[in-house]
Amino acid sequence: MFLEQLNLQHFRNYIQEEIKFTNNKIILLGDNAQGKSNILESVELLSTLKSHRSTKDLELVYKDRFFGQIKATVQTKYADYDLSITIPTKGKKELKINQEKVKRNFDFLGLINTVLFSSLDIDLVRGAPEYRRNWVDNLLIQLEPIYYQLIKNYYHILKQRNALLKQIKKMGINTAEHLQQDLRAIELELWDKKLAEAGSRISRRRARVLNKIEPLAKFWHNQISNKTEKLIIRYAPNIYSENDSPESVQNAIKAEIEQKKTAEINLGNTLVGPHRDEIEFIINSDIARNYGSQGQQRTLVLALKLAELQLIEQIVGEPPLLLLDDVMAELDLNRQRQLLDSLGDRFQTIITTTHLNYFETNLLNQAQIIKVQGGKLYF
Repeated sequence: MFLEQLNLQHFRNYIQEEIKFTNNKIILLGDNAQGKSNILESVELLSTLKSHRSTKDLELVYKDRFFGQIKATVQTKYADYDLSITIPTKGKKELKINQEKVKRNFDFLGLINTVLFSSLDIDLVRGAPEYRRNWVDNLLIQLEPIYYQLIKNYYHILKQRNALLKQIKKMGINTAEHLQQDLRAIELELWDKKLAEAGSRISRRRARVLNKIEPLAKFWHNQISNKTEKLIIRYAPNIYSENDSPESVQNAIKAEIEQKKTAEINLGNTLVGPHRDEIEFIINSDIARNYGSQGQQRTLVLALKLAELQLIEQIVGEPPLLLLDDVMAELDLNRQRQLLDSLGDRFQTIITTTHLNYFETNLLNQAQIIKVQGGKLYF
């Protein structure tokens, strides 16, 4: 997989810029807040239709313009594609593949695969469970584009069910028994069923992908830590099921919903489902977010990112793009060397940095270096 060209129009702090990539290693050099990370963010959007930096499309559009646009040409093992995302300040994104409009978002996904390694990724270990759920979900979106629709549908159901629970709470109904005397009990039962069905699809896929990535992450963690630490990745779903069958998981969710219904009514909020899942990283029997040192946490994140690269390559059939956003300053020399040596020439890699002295001379001689200043690119 090779990103040949990227064109940004009214995106973030770019009015109109075009990059033609000529190398497998690209270094974006510039001071902070000049637009380096915005370039990586545009590639991330082409890959997952999501940004790790923003949930609001309005923030992606340059100042007072009506839309922003990202265009790219990518060469893959199977075909070449011209991709386009138009981001209006109001309304839905417009997606195009080879100048043809795409009606379903998940048909756009999977054409560019990426692994983003950011200085913010330390939150993957020590942050809230939401960071770890998002990490697994973004990986699944790339491996199974239909997952984009599944997770979107789940959160739509969750939103509707929460709205109904808030209505019920407002009416003064405070127990499951009192609810049975109200017509809204039938409506809530329908949302219960939908939540169980949609939740089963999410949790079963999360469990499967974590089972696949764990041995890869263990290998890299073993390498980087010089075999001094043992890593375990444990999926801790909100609902325990006897087995992985759809019926078993759905029944487990339904049973838990019934058990917690009074509490949900009193809170006006859904307490059951994969939106409350946890993924635990355990190092030498200790949960990394609570007991891991800063060095251990960085080693873990690096191992997870290398495992992501390997898993995507195995399943998709070709190497993804690697986006390194200001991580060299976060890694010591040993971890930098481990990372760069592991990449070799297989992965096209775009690196942002404020200084070139983080890199060895050999890499600098091979890399395409682009200076970034105030939303302008200098080659």
